[in-house]
Amino acid sequence: MKTIFRYLKPFIPRMGLGLTIKFIGSVTELFLPWVLSYMIDTVAPTKDIPRVLLWGGAMVAAAVLAWVTNILANRMAAWVAQHTTQAIRHDLFAKISELSCAQIDRFSIPSLEARLTTDTYQIHQMLGMMQRIGVRAPILLIGGVLVTLTLDPMLTLVLVCTLPFISLLVYSVSKKGVPMYRALQRSIDAMVRTVREAVSGIRVIKALSKVDYEKERFNQVNAGVVERETKAGTTMALTNPLMNLLLNLGLTAVIIVGAFRVNAGLSQPGKIIAFLSYFTIILNAMMAMTRIFVSFSRSSASGDRIAEVLATPADLPVRPLPREDGAYHVEFRDVSFSYAKKEPNVEHISFALRPGETLGIIGATGCGKSTLIHLLMRLYDADSGSVTIGGRPIASIPAEELHTMFGVVFQNDALFADTIRENIAFGRGLSDEEIEKAARCAQAMEFISALPDKFEHMLTPKGTNLSGGQKQRVLLARALAGRPEILILDDSSSALDYRTDAALRGALRKEYAGVTTVIIAQRVSSILHADHILVLDEGRELGYGAHEELMDCCEVYREIAVSQMGEHGPESAESAPPPNGSGQQLSPSTS
Repeated sequence: MKTIFRYLKPFIPRMGLGLTIKFIGSVTELFLPWVLSYMIDTVAPTKDIPRVLLWGGAMVAAAVLAWVTNILANRMAAWVAQHTTQAIRHDLFAKISELSCAQIDRFSIPSLEARLTTDTYQIHQMLGMMQRIGVRAPILLIGGVLVTLTLDPMLTLVLVCTLPFISLLVYSVSKKGVPMYRALQRSIDAMVRTVREAVSGIRVIKALSKVDYEKERFNQVNAGVVERETKAGTTMALTNPLMNLLLNLGLTAVIIVGAFRVNAGLSQPGKIIAFLSYFTIILNAMMAMTRIFVSFSRSSASGDRIAEVLATPADLPVRPLPREDGAYHVEFRDVSFSYAKKEPNVEHISFALRPGETLGIIGATGCGKSTLIHLLMRLYDADSGSVTIGGRPIASIPAEELHTMFGVVFQNDALFADTIRENIAFGRGLSDEEIEKAARCAQAMEFISALPDKFEHMLTPKGTNLSGGQKQRVLLARALAGRPEILILDDSSSALDYRTDAALRGALRKEYAGVTTVIIAQRVSSILHADHILVLDEGRELGYGAHEELMDCCEVYREIAVSQMGEHGPESAESAPPPNGSGQQLSPSTS
């Protein structure tokens, strides 16, 4: 929680003013029962009406002052809580954006989403409650005890005797409650993950008639959340009734002792009435403190989870490594890598590309094609070997500089709920000419021009109002628009028909001839004109060379090529008409 309270520092002056106002209002509340006691025991017996009205007016003024100050202080407390939580949420989002892929894998995306939403909400609730009740309740409790001492010390002693039992109760419940709330937050992470998976895969779920199965899977996770929340809530709920029992037993003892003292002439009725009012105030203050305690218990678990992310050290630091002289633009030297650090996902991979050359990578699903892209962009660090760009080890290039070198279309890339123009420009301040050129090269101008709003056409989240081929062309336009040094196309033409794919490759050769290109493909026709082709199988290199070389020396590559293009070679594939009108590929692939 230290990390969370650090965010309160900029708001200390405003918070201090709010707490001062709250203090004034709370002290004014304590004044009311004392005035009532004085009126009953001293003023009323005199039958002096002006004096009664004077003290009655004082009570009304005190009540109004307490009401106004409490409202003002509560509004200031809400403002501080909102802006503190906003700052926490901003820094948490920024930190999540800076986490390496390995760190995101460790936390998991559903857990990070829950920390950014549910956990920050718990912090907001706690900060607001601490300022609204955290000051008022102790003042009313301590002040109430002190005032009752001036009224009747003997009755106050009866009240104070209940406080050790209440303290023991709060300690016992907190010791069990905080771990339960941590377990509850982990269950919420699991529920968020399940919902996220179900929503992302809803089309597959419906297509395979697995809606009932997914409902049952969610019910199990949801039941786990309910069970943990019930267990934690039940444990924390013991506080209120037990505290009520203790305080009401004390109140009963006060009434009995007070009755004997009034009967013996040792006390006055007004003091007993005031004492009962103070006892009620103290009871409400204690109940309020239990609510603070419950909120703090839950938010402390959330605060620890947020602090864990914020305190995560930077991964993939920039290291001062010597630059190597050479003619290669991109080079892998004996690179091996494993995600789980057990079995290697890729091992002993080497290749070199000169500026403007094209590398095609092909292989079965899960053979490590995308992993090589992740290593080239330094989303992960290789376990062994080296990756260089322009002779510079990528570990020596700052991330901001490194990532601006690339134009990328990932295998499962995303479009955002914005216009086509903004999805292509992507906040890079590109001109209309650059956007249109990229769209034209990506073969997207045809369908964009047919839209009523053209580039201002609004996309739904993930671009669900576009076809698969249209989405891929917008993504290609985004990658090309920034004039990258290195273009990475990870299975980016799988939804394009052969003619569109061929037109795209022709436009790339003409308009982006000087750009080094890496193409991951499922069909040979997309890479057969590449300068180099890397054939992978289970993370290992099976073949490396031009298309003609691999047709002669790599049996796996030849089998893929023949299965897709037949015995007649690339001409038959490139001249083939589109298999259907939607721009979707129906040809066989290796995965």
